[in-house]
Amino acid sequence: MSQIEVQIMGQGYLLTCPVGGEDLMMQAVEKVDGAMCKIRDAGKVRARDRIAVLASLNLAVELAEAQATLERMNQATPAAPPVEPAVVTSPSPAQASSTQMAEWVARIDRALDSDGQLL
Repeated sequence: MSQIEVQIMGQGYLLTCPVGGEDLMMQAVEKVDGAMCKIRDAGKVRARDRIAVLASLNLAVELAEAQATLERMNQATPAAPPVEPAVVTSPSPAQASSTQMAEWVARIDRALDSDGQLL
């Protein structure tokens, strides 16, 4: 485990995180600090614990919205059926017969039709 010292809303904290997870932890600290400072700067709430709870709820709502969006995207995009691997029977496409080229084009068309999207 690794320890890092951070500042959230002007107060220092010593945090423990997995080795290699320092960058991710710093991103989380920046997000929490930003959320808490935004609430504090709005001037309606002064107590640090209440600010922390409100910031946590705001971040949890953002996370839930992102997860719901991802879930909707996954449901809207059906899994593509497996595509047959291309088998090249000649040394290069330039030397391929017109029949082989037509077969390759048909395979590519089937693969793209099953996906419905180019990118």
